[in-house]
Amino acid sequence: MRKRGDNTDLEVRWAGMWSFMATETRVQIHEWLAVVTGLLVQAALLVFVWVWAPALLSFALIGALSYSAFLVGQRVLNEAAYIRVDHKLNELYHASPMSPESYFVGMSLGILLAYLPPMLILLALLEFLHPLNALAALTLLLTLLAVWAFSSSMGYCVSTVFKDMRTIWPYSSLLTNLFGILPPVFYPLRYFQASLRPIALLVPTSSSVALIEKAAGMAALSPNEVFLGAGSLAVEALVFIVFGIYVARRTAREG
Repeated sequence: MRKRGDNTDLEVRWAGMWSFMATETRVQIHEWLAVVTGLLVQAALLVFVWVWAPALLSFALIGALSYSAFLVGQRVLNEAAYIRVDHKLNELYHASPMSPESYFVGMSLGILLAYLPPMLILLALLEFLHPLNALAALTLLLTLLAVWAFSSSMGYCVSTVFKDMRTIWPYSSLLTNLFGILPPVFYPLRYFQASLRPIALLVPTSSSVALIEKAAGMAALSPNEVFLGAGSLAVEALVFIVFGIYVARRTAREG
């Protein structure tokens, strides 16, 4: 009987997630222009690579996928802050039977689904240029989900710190450039300074790209580099999503 009660409590705790996910997906799709413009940076960088170094286009496409997964999390930052700061709706959500973690995870999943079509376009282009084997496809799926979990959780946590949207946007741009542009994301890890490779493999976006390229036979990584990249990505994703749930619960109590 206790086991049934535990399962019931768990079901109730996550009951609102799917409904909120569907709502958030519809809201994001309604803003279709924002979804489309989510590909502008990737498209611009891909054009430059295509013109100046076409041999690296497959690498750049993998980087564009990782960058896109990270951008979903930054969209969570903006959306969560917009709901809390401008509309004051988070108090309503937290006062409802929906649990704080359902609110946080449902929002993140809903935004992911809305921004999935542009990522599928990038994936189709990658498959055309460099078809992925089963291991590479699985690695791509798992690492992009880890990047999304890391970025969404970080974005949600950052959104709870500020009280003015104008102070949030610069930080969102800073995080995007820091994690998506500066590390070896749109170019192979082998072009990065050897002494700095361990640091690059600690960054979720660049470690995901390196692991995908390794699984696809496009790049060489030592066993230690594979362990460092995969281990750090898994730990960062898990730690941040647990911390995101903690912050969601704390914010609900404070409200």
